[in-house]
Amino acid sequence: MLKILYLDDYLASVDKPAGLLVHRTGLDAGETRFALQMLRDQLGRPVWPVHRLDKGTSGVLLFALHAEVAALLGQRFESGNGLRKTYHAMVRGWPAAHGLIDHPLKRMDDDARPERTTLQDARTSFQALVRHTLPVAHGPYATTRVARLALQPLSGRRHQLRRHLKHIAHPIVGDATHGKGPLNRALAAHLGLQRLWLHAVALELDHPVHGTPLRIEAPPGAEWDLWNPYRVD
Repeated sequence: MLKILYLDDYLASVDKPAGLLVHRTGLDAGETRFALQMLRDQLGRPVWPVHRLDKGTSGVLLFALHAEVAALLGQRFESGNGLRKTYHAMVRGWPAAHGLIDHPLKRMDDDARPERTTLQDARTSFQALVRHTLPVAHGPYATTRVARLALQPLSGRRHQLRRHLKHIAHPIVGDATHGKGPLNRALAAHLGLQRLWLHAVALELDHPVHGTPLRIEAPPGAEWDLWNPYRVD
């Protein structure tokens, strides 16, 4: 059963666990559990996803309870206007204390639209929260530096956070596509847990029907405490 964070006559939000797909996809045909179907069965009514979280990403996931509301919110998520999303991520290395990643992105290769090669504006702001040093060898170094960041995507491009952090050479730990496999495996073995260390902490938006400001939160799970013994500031 999914943990419901918010529910009214128009919207439902859940705390999606890592490893759960939002909906059925041919890219992961072996999966049999999906957040959309689980929430539909839990509420006993149809639901429509208004945005996506990657399978490995946990945290705040929003659904509409009417198709018209889903269409309205889908436009907001595509543009990034009228809402604020906050994520936490564990990344390789120690980035600057704060910054803005302004780096255009192409549509993903599996996007069938003819304009998929067109660059789209994409911006992400970040703030370093905590730095860690783990006794895990990495290349010529005897230890590995890792930082916990707060991230705010200022646009709604697919895999934006993962691609932007790779662009600044601080990929998200556990990212099999944009990170370093040997380091990901070494850190997973040390921590005793393998996952993509990306969590949607909060979503802020005006309600699409009556305009009331909403803030929906999902604190990171207890597994994030695994990093605490290696904190250096």
